[in-house]
Amino acid sequence: MGKVRGALLGKRCPGPLTPVLRPQVALAVALDLRTFLRLRPSAEGRVSVSLPGVGFGRSWDTPDLQALRGRIAADFDESKSPSVEQLDALREFAGIAAGASAPESLATLAFLYMCLAISAKYGDVPSMDILVCSELPMGAGLGSSAAYAVCMAAALLMVCGAISCPLQEGEPTARWTEEELTLINSWAFRGEQVIHGNPSGVDNAVGTWGGALRYQAGKITPLKRVPTLRILLTNTKVPRSTKVLVAGVKEKILKFPAIMNPVLDSIGAISQECQNVLEAMPENPSPEHYPVLEEFFDINQHHLNVLGVGHPSLDRLCQVTASHSLHSKLTGAGGGGCGITLLPPDTSPLAVEAAKQDLCACGFECWETKIGAPGVTLHSASSLSAQVQHALSRC
Repeated sequence: MGKVRGALLGKRCPGPLTPVLRPQVALAVALDLRTFLRLRPSAEGRVSVSLPGVGFGRSWDTPDLQALRGRIAADFDESKSPSVEQLDALREFAGIAAGASAPESLATLAFLYMCLAISAKYGDVPSMDILVCSELPMGAGLGSSAAYAVCMAAALLMVCGAISCPLQEGEPTARWTEEELTLINSWAFRGEQVIHGNPSGVDNAVGTWGGALRYQAGKITPLKRVPTLRILLTNTKVPRSTKVLVAGVKEKILKFPAIMNPVLDSIGAISQECQNVLEAMPENPSPEHYPVLEEFFDINQHHLNVLGVGHPSLDRLCQVTASHSLHSKLTGAGGGGCGITLLPPDTSPLAVEAAKQDLCACGFECWETKIGAPGVTLHSASSLSAQVQHALSRC
């Protein structure tokens, strides 16, 4: 199974700003760097979870998990947020200190919550071995936690019989029905709440459905048809705090509302115009669409700098790619993190390789990939690359 996460074309309004702002449009698109989960039945009466990429592995006896579920299962439901009491009980059971934010601690809590909640509603806790590996960098603002939550929700729902196994013999891949995807997304959102507290729901939604999503005023709407676009994804490796960045944007807007609100309105208009172009591209493929998207990238990046979510590393990224006649913008919260560079179909391989070399020379990490990719998918083993098969066979 895989989850993909994408880039925001436009800055979505942080929740605390809604009293003084008109809700803006943002687009989230699926990124073709996938997270894979392998689930195998276990005959040993144990449940184990392993994430070799972060050197993490835990296991528990199923009777102990069932006993824990019996103590805290009264309010488990995909329509209800995890309670403080439930999370405290899970921390105590797993030996995780209050406030612990290490990826392995959050991954453990999210798994335990989803495992106990889903099995409480749909059946017993099954004996199983779970292995997760990912092509997504962690902590880079690309939705790696949502990828994990979507994969875990789909696997647990399927093993508990809540959703079907859609893969038929001889098929390389298969996807679930719309109703089943909605259930996967609901439980993945609960996993994201365990990890982040108050997520928007965009990351798990784009991981579930793939393609591209429109986000406005808390409403998430999948776009019906979007093209697959080639990009360079660059990680500046500069750490950033979304909380600090959001606070900085809020301060600017409250201080200069007559200046900053029109900037946000313009960003929302860019997102809307970008949606129009993306939806037109599958029906009317034309090279003329790409210069328009490149202009949107440039204007959007300047606006995001005005909001204060840029960073010298992102400016450098844009300068390097511009020297190769390519157009880039930040993605996610900004303040460092990642940027994306559009690669039109006529971009020469030499230009792409030269840009990658120059970006790596800056100390950045770079991938050539695509946006607009499918969401969570069930794979046959034979459909996976040799590299992924090797990663999933490590334990």
